[in-house]
Amino acid sequence: MSAPRPHLVLVGRPNVGKSSLLNALANRRIAIVDPTAGVTRDRLATDITLNATDDHPELPAVLIDTGGYGIVDRDDLATDVEAQIASGVADADLVLFTVDLQAGITAGDRLVADTLRQTVGNAKPVLLLANKADHESHEPEAWNLMQLGFGDPVPVSAATKHNLSALHRAIHANLPPTDQWIETQRGTGDPTADDDNPNVKIALVGKRNAGKSTLTNALAGEDRVIVSEVAGTTRDSVDVNLEVNGQGITLIDTAGVRRTKSLAGDIEYYAQHRSLRSVRRADVCLLLIDAAVPVSQVDHQLVGEIQKHHKPTVIVVNKWDLAQENYTQEQYAEYLTDALRGLTFAPLVFISALKGQGMKEAIALALNLYQQASHRVGTGELNRTIERILAERGPAASKGGKRAKVYYATQPEIHPPTITLFVNDPDLFDHNYQRYLDNRFRDELPYAEVPIQLLIKPRKSMSREERALLNTD
Repeated sequence: MSAPRPHLVLVGRPNVGKSSLLNALANRRIAIVDPTAGVTRDRLATDITLNATDDHPELPAVLIDTGGYGIVDRDDLATDVEAQIASGVADADLVLFTVDLQAGITAGDRLVADTLRQTVGNAKPVLLLANKADHESHEPEAWNLMQLGFGDPVPVSAATKHNLSALHRAIHANLPPTDQWIETQRGTGDPTADDDNPNVKIALVGKRNAGKSTLTNALAGEDRVIVSEVAGTTRDSVDVNLEVNGQGITLIDTAGVRRTKSLAGDIEYYAQHRSLRSVRRADVCLLLIDAAVPVSQVDHQLVGEIQKHHKPTVIVVNKWDLAQENYTQEQYAEYLTDALRGLTFAPLVFISALKGQGMKEAIALALNLYQQASHRVGTGELNRTIERILAERGPAASKGGKRAKVYYATQPEIHPPTITLFVNDPDLFDHNYQRYLDNRFRDELPYAEVPIQLLIKPRKSMSREERALLNTD
């Protein structure tokens, strides 16, 4: 597991630019930014590094964005959003109270200030940020914010990144001494342990209302994300860290995917984009299938995205408690095999996230797939395997009688396991034969349940050194 790091939590009323500040401090687009109030609902966390200053070395930290206090939400989620804010503040080492400098102090800002005084008091530091100070000429206006009662404000701009270095210095100054964090990190053991045993990133993907957020909360053991019957509640992709049998895991809860033509506006578009991007950055996917409704075009769209990026996948049939009166597991498995042809080799698990059934099995399968995709086959074993396969069935000769030759095979990568064949003519290895090879490799090599990336490359001949490789493991 990662060493303890200070937690910095952004709070404020809606539309003060907290999500923009998170993106600016992380130096990448993580949170959805939109003029519509109430876009952020869940706690959105990301790792950042506080820059070194004259008095402090650089320091890893966790930055957390929260929804806006006092949002008027058409989906009636204001109470859930404020519960998420309260949880974030309770876990914070430093609260970043963010105000829109250009709007001045509003009733909403005073509400946030009063709430922080009641809930935080003197228990933890609060740093006042005057966001949207886009130029140094705006800085004098920031002093008007002192009447909120949280000391000197830090004028900063997420949009222009003005004064970000001053913000880094102010954060350092308001945290416990840096040496405490460094000693705490050292106390966790080998400082390289995170690199040796990194968190396995598991993305929960599926269509709307498939139960992704319910499963996330059940696995986390807390209401880490908002669960609602309202479709589209989750917007940002939310990372949740936990540990299972000593293995660190990052669960990525994603927005529900819809048919592209059904997307309503920019917010849904960006939420969907982040969901699909989460597939790309995951080590393993949990594809949630809602057993209460038929497999749909959206499920096929997700299978296509998973196939395109060769991601190991557990097919998780959720809400099985609602469907088991109509099907046996064997019958439903046959139905999915026919409906999701691209993932016939993926393992299948039946769960009820709401009732807490089958979740441990789903995570155990995901970790097993991660280990499968981490395996590297020796060059000698791989070439002996391809020789056996070619002896059983080789590619068909061309119309001119030219026959295919495989000079040798290598495995240059894992995650996904990648097998490269160097051949005399790649055109002789058509799509059907490549599918045959893929299935035979899965039979012969320890990749029974994970996708294999097969590359066919031309080569005129084989060198003496390459021939020698064929006998090594």
